[in-house]
Amino acid sequence: MPTATYRLQLQPAFPFAAAAAAVPYLASLGVSHLHLSPVLEAVPGSTHGYDVVDHARVREELGGEDGLRALARTAREHGLGLVVDIVPNHMAMAPRHNHALWEVLREGPGSAYARWFDIDWDAQDGRVLLPVLGGPVGAELDHLRVDGDVLRYHDHAFPLRAGTEELPLPRLLDAQWYRPVWWRLARTELNYRRFFSISELIGLRVEDPEVFDATHAKILELLREGVVDGLRIDHPDGLADPDGYLGRLNEATGGRWTVVEKILADGEHLPPSWPVAGTTGYDALRQIDGVFTDRTGAYELLGHYRAFAAPQTDRGGNWEATARRAAYKVLTHELATETDRLTRVAARLCAASPDLALRDRAPWALRTALEELLVRLPVYRPYASTDASAVVTEAAAEEARLAFVVREEADAVGIVRRLLVEPPGDASAPGHAGRVEFRTRFAQTASALRAKAVEDTAFYRFVPLLSTAEVGGDPGAPGVPPEEFHAYCARVQRDWPLTGTVVTTHDTKRSADVRAALAVLTECPAHWARLLAEVTTAEEGVPDGQLAWAAWQTVFGLGPAEEERIQGALLKHVREAGMYTSWTEQEPPYEEAVAAFVAAGPCGPAGERVAAFRKALEPHVRANVLGTALVQLTMPGVPDVYQGTESEYRALVDPDNRRPVSFPAAAPGEKDALTSAALRLRARRPGAFGAAAAYEPLTADGPAAEHCLAFSRSGQVVTAVTRLSLRLTEAGGWRDTRLELPPGRWADVLSPGREFTGHARVAALFDRLPVVLLERTGEQTVSPAE
Repeated sequence: MPTATYRLQLQPAFPFAAAAAAVPYLASLGVSHLHLSPVLEAVPGSTHGYDVVDHARVREELGGEDGLRALARTAREHGLGLVVDIVPNHMAMAPRHNHALWEVLREGPGSAYARWFDIDWDAQDGRVLLPVLGGPVGAELDHLRVDGDVLRYHDHAFPLRAGTEELPLPRLLDAQWYRPVWWRLARTELNYRRFFSISELIGLRVEDPEVFDATHAKILELLREGVVDGLRIDHPDGLADPDGYLGRLNEATGGRWTVVEKILADGEHLPPSWPVAGTTGYDALRQIDGVFTDRTGAYELLGHYRAFAAPQTDRGGNWEATARRAAYKVLTHELATETDRLTRVAARLCAASPDLALRDRAPWALRTALEELLVRLPVYRPYASTDASAVVTEAAAEEARLAFVVREEADAVGIVRRLLVEPPGDASAPGHAGRVEFRTRFAQTASALRAKAVEDTAFYRFVPLLSTAEVGGDPGAPGVPPEEFHAYCARVQRDWPLTGTVVTTHDTKRSADVRAALAVLTECPAHWARLLAEVTTAEEGVPDGQLAWAAWQTVFGLGPAEEERIQGALLKHVREAGMYTSWTEQEPPYEEAVAAFVAAGPCGPAGERVAAFRKALEPHVRANVLGTALVQLTMPGVPDVYQGTESEYRALVDPDNRRPVSFPAAAPGEKDALTSAALRLRARRPGAFGAAAAYEPLTADGPAAEHCLAFSRSGQVVTAVTRLSLRLTEAGGWRDTRLELPPGRWADVLSPGREFTGHARVAALFDRLPVVLLERTGEQTVSPAE
């Protein structure tokens, strides 16, 4: 089992050989396993590998299977194993490179590969819609040409159905098992399941045992042969049956360490029946960030944000209203085709039901009921192993009924909920297959909706504190009191002791060090508001207040950086927000105004005042940065260290957070020393942190007790960190605050030569660093500082 993993982003510019060259350094850090991004054959040039085209081959651009095996041997020589990210939910919609998809497009539903892909053959006259054309087909005919048995369009290539090669182009197009169309038709006409709203990724049907076997054979072979030791499962919420998939995978792997990229809503728990070690760790991220955030100050900051930016209530002014409006928009735009399909299935079920109470339901009413229930889901989706009525609640149904004027038509809500929460019966029951399909499609649509509406839209609209708008976060409930954090850790140690923990990943919108800096603003909200009022002037041509607020926070969190990085992140910000421009409906005048504002304001002379403000707060930023790192590395779970984050690492949303890093860092500093010391301690004392370990909160006593977060691991290790250090300083410092250590003598791991025992003065613990890591020792000397 891993004690700690180190995530590497493989790509053609950083292949297996480069990873192997970094192994001696990574082993010296103290991790037990390398955590690799997807290694199977992907679209040529892919910088991430999630666009798989062939599950049977290790990616040649990374060095092929020989390169992966060589990396595994090098890792073994240095005491490291490998954990690999796998992608069961989708493949790349790239027929030129995806042989299985090529065959489906050539042979249609009769293809041996047709069962692989989640295609609705009953729609679009039994043809797969391909949204690849730059305009309506009539305007693109000159760019469509036949080349033997292949249809070409710019750099796209599609197979021709046998015997159609000589047909005139219009008839040839009509004769295929697919239909090339203008890309804008994807929103309403698509008949294959996508990854969220990305048409370039087509959904897989791994619930089919044959598809599972075919798409997992190579990975299982690598596991059996000891090349790979564990798995990270990408986006299980997109699957038809996550419960069944994870059970089948666990059986096939023999119970290897596996974590799932599952985003848990606040208060949601991982289904206890899942045979996995836990999540990839976004739930831990929220807890760690929250404990360094001043909840009262965050709400005060919200008030200043509203006064500065004057956002509409449901367009950034109130979190719940903003998320709800974003969900409606996503359902009627990006997920319109998925909602259409759900409505068709519901209408068919009602029309054919032997229960006359379900009959005579208008499709529009069923669609409205579906939309109103979907936008009220408090979590990503229901699961077969959990009670659907706890997710699709009666309270939500009561609210949903208010969308109808006629009471009898509002009964559609109850009918839809009944179809979702009542067991579908055995396989011989009337309508069983339809009910299973309906529940499955609802769950898959729900997960896509939450990801797109919350993480990819509302997070960019509601921006009072950018550090809370993070994957797995809850911007409407900023801050986590220490007692909540301790309760979370105790629960993790009890239920999922080998779960993953993260603070930075390839998907985080801001790295942990950027968020740590932003959290300091909750300790000085009034000062921040005054500064922004001074630096934001009409002469700078502010395009909108929300963007300005987010832009200033971006440069504060990131610190000195190239303007290109900031411009790129903020352009993505406004397109994802979708209020004045978007990826599919771009507004050049607005985007130009944003670029001009960023250049003149945050990246201009006024930005120097924000930089000076950050510099004045640097001791408090430092406390948060080091505290975040140490808490993650010593709390319950298996910490995953994202590439480069053992050092100071300031990054924004991808692609900024996927830039190449150096191994080792050119100038190691405090954070490097802390990370390595904590990881080596984990390796040296695995029993203190593993499945059988214990977690015990430690409570300080005295006037500044609330600023000391501390805990013990199995009576062998003590972590103590400073929280809300600016408030601490303003209140007069630690004074006579003390922390009662567990019995024994305790050596300072980060500052060797110091020892403590008993009722230690917190000021002495933190006189060298704002954090301390203690290891129980048998030595009999005590530091004079004690």
